Amino acid sequence: MSGLALLLSACTVGPDYQRPNAPVPAQYKEAGWKVGEPLDAIDRGAWWSVYKRTGGGSSSSTGFGRSGFTSSSFSTSASASWAPDLWGKIRRTVESDVASAQASAGDLASARLSAQGTLASDYLQLRTSDELKRLLDAVASYYAESLRITRNQYQSGTTDQSAVSQAEAQLESTRAQAIAVGVTRAQLEHAIAVLIGKPPAEFSIPPTEARIAVPVIPAEMPSALLERRPDIAASERLMAAANAQIGVFVAGFYPNITLTGDYGTSALTLNRLLATTSRFWAFGSNLVQTIFDAGARSAQVEEARAVFDQDVANYRQTVLTAFQQVEDQLAALRILGQEAEVQDKAVAAAFEAARILNNQYLAGTVAFTSVIVADQTPPRIPEVSAR
Repeated sequence: MSGLALLLSACTVGPDYQRPNAPVPAQYKEAGWKVGEPLDAIDRGAWWSVYKRTGGGSSSSTGFGRSGFTSSSFSTSASASWAPDLWGKIRRTVESDVASAQASAGDLASARLSAQGTLASDYLQLRTSDELKRLLDAVASYYAESLRITRNQYQSGTTDQSAVSQAEAQLESTRAQAIAVGVTRAQLEHAIAVLIGKPPAEFSIPPTEARIAVPVIPAEMPSALLERRPDIAASERLMAAANAQIGVFVAGFYPNITLTGDYGTSALTLNRLLATTSRFWAFGSNLVQTIFDAGARSAQVEEARAVFDQDVANYRQTVLTAFQQVEDQLAALRILGQEAEVQDKAVAAAFEAARILNNQYLAGTVAFTSVIVADQTPPRIPEVSAR
């Protein structure tokens, strides 16, 4: 430590002070004068005797004695002040702060609900990928069987090499689609891991063939929606906070009254500090009223009213947007439900048509090109059906 201190003291930045040389002449021009030199080392002696004043020494001694006089005193005191909320400014401030805190709680609930919605959506999309993979694997199995039959026919001489190549291309294309689904599934699985607070490397969701039953969502009354949506509640609380702020600024037009009181003890000696005669108290009041502020208070009130009007408009827009979102989702559930029924029928019909044409091809009544055209439909339908 001493070495460090020495090092730091030796590294003081900036130049060291040196008194500059002044242009002082050797002596004054006028005779009898010369430049003086400091003679601090020489004893001054009885300097006061030079002035021939009686009592000069005693005056100096007396002054020195007075400068050393000290006195002591002891005191304790306590003071308190109270500003009565005559015009409700403090109450309005508390009301505004409470409403703002409730709005923040609503924002937190809205963010939590949004994260939960994203989690549910990602999970359903992941299960959709599982269903699509299952359907594509089924189609690939069908194409693999078709390729086996085509190769047998080629070996028996009933078909040519082009039919085998087309069957192989059809099979490998479907297998590639099934593999590509894994990319989307992996990304969704990683997103779910992040949403639940786990590293993607430590989280996995095994595939399943169980189909998810979509729950029936009740169409609640609009009033119930207003009670359940946290974003609507947060917007309403912001409106209440802005309304309370108007009262805070309106209270600025009225005077502020402050009541103060002091109590304590004071004594020259410590043993007299708590005596009754050493006590003192004081009571007073203060009234402050702004007479002229060049319209500052009026501007603050107008600003608060404008903020309130803005929050009212935002609240109405939030409510309308909530109703729109509910209507959109209800319509989507109804229409997509109808679409799912039709797509299921389309998938069944496409597979049946492919099966019939494949049997006809095996019987030699149709060319393999007809089978290929019919087999192009099933790989495209599973994506829509899985959704």
